Amino acid sequence: MARLPLIDPAATSGDVRASFDRMPVVLNIFRMMAHAEANFIPAMRFANSILHRQKLSHINRELLILQVAQRQHGVYEWRQHVPIALGVGVTQKQIDGVEQGKYEDAAFNPAEQALLAFGREVIDNVRVAEPVFAAMRSHFSEQEIVESILAIGFLLMVSLVVSAVISALGKWWGPAFGNWEILAHVVTFLEGYVCQDAGDLSPNGDRR
Repeated sequence: MARLPLIDPAATSGDVRASFDRMPVVLNIFRMMAHAEANFIPAMRFANSILHRQKLSHINRELLILQVAQRQHGVYEWRQHVPIALGVGVTQKQIDGVEQGKYEDAAFNPAEQALLAFGREVIDNVRVAEPVFAAMRSHFSEQEIVESILAIGFLLMVSLVVSAVISALGKWWGPAFGNWEILAHVVTFLEGYVCQDAGDLSPNGDRR
């Protein structure tokens, strides 16, 4: 039995009820997350803004997402975003470079190398060394730098939330999520739902 009771969608109201009504499948993970009613909808809209509305390019966004997955051992994030990254133009050599932590590989142009060096500092140390920041600033605008930090922060939060959800739902649900393929499907569904919830197109009409 779950250590936290699951929210009954029929007992909710307002935006939360509307969100449940739009879900093709109401998964238990969302019934648990709905306890945080004030955060549930804003979190999904924040995710949508990162995935579709940033000035940061799709390629650079996906490089950062893969880097977070690589450095945080996020198997589900990695499996989810490799095909997305390939779809927006990240090359297999670049994916291999991120997976191996070779951020200065010739597969990356100078801007991408600066981005990945910056991402490594943010993920590992929070504080960014001045030379790394200077290199980042030589290739990216202030807006893109802040967007990079927000994208990294969101992906780190996702990793923590998923781990916490698995723990909170207790032993009977844990084994199911021990299978990374199943967890990847949940994350896929969440991202798909996010895109439907708050508008799935960027200002340029681009999808991921």
